Amino acid sequence: MAKWTAFPYDNSAFVYTPATLKKHWARLHAGDAEPFPKDADVVQAWIHFHAGDFQAAYDAGLAAGGAGITVANKAQGIYANYLEKKEKVKLEMFLEIAERAEAQQAEEPKNPNAHYWQAYALGRYGQGISITKALAQGLGSKVKNALETTITLAPKHADAHIALGAFHAEVIDKVGKLLGKTQGADTATGLKMFEQALKLNPTSAIAMIERANGLVMLEGDKRMKEAEKLYADAAACEAMDAMEQLDVEMAKEELEE
Repeated sequence: MAKWTAFPYDNSAFVYTPATLKKHWARLHAGDAEPFPKDADVVQAWIHFHAGDFQAAYDAGLAAGGAGITVANKAQGIYANYLEKKEKVKLEMFLEIAERAEAQQAEEPKNPNAHYWQAYALGRYGQGISITKALAQGLGSKVKNALETTITLAPKHADAHIALGAFHAEVIDKVGKLLGKTQGADTATGLKMFEQALKLNPTSAIAMIERANGLVMLEGDKRMKEAEKLYADAAACEAMDAMEQLDVEMAKEELEE
């Protein structure tokens, strides 16, 4: 496998030990509701992940198996989304994650993140090939069902609420309210999901960014001022790990545009 692009920011504040990781786990995993691992090898994979060494996290997670599959999926998903430069490689990575997550669901049907990472990967893949193409391929209902299953299994899964809000917003933005209805997308549900995500994870930069994007997609320019404030709040967030740093940097870029 080709060497992945290195995390481009200072990560010295994000290097955890097993003890400090456990101490900060609830805050670091407020988004994905992942329980603290029982297996030391999986703990080590998460240490790599939070420090931004996504390739090491991916390798260690796959090698550990079991709960390690989730960290491998998250590491590859976050890396592909933020750092992979080649579009073709990025799309291949998303399909790999979706496939692994589906296999994980067969082994552990009640594991919320097996459903979430399938949805995340297919959602990002759909954005890459275009939302209309993705809907034509039937990916919309797969993403929606997987996210709804995630929330049923883990009602406090903030990231699934964000992603479901983004699903409603993206579909309505690309195909309109009428066609969106045929995909099960509606404005009120989208807005509610974004709101709920921020209630569940109030310090999340990505929840603020996605809500800002969603407000404009669903309700247009009249929500622009609110969206800009959300970007500013996201840019001011204090990152606790590499993934959060990438979110904060993205918010800063949005503000500069």
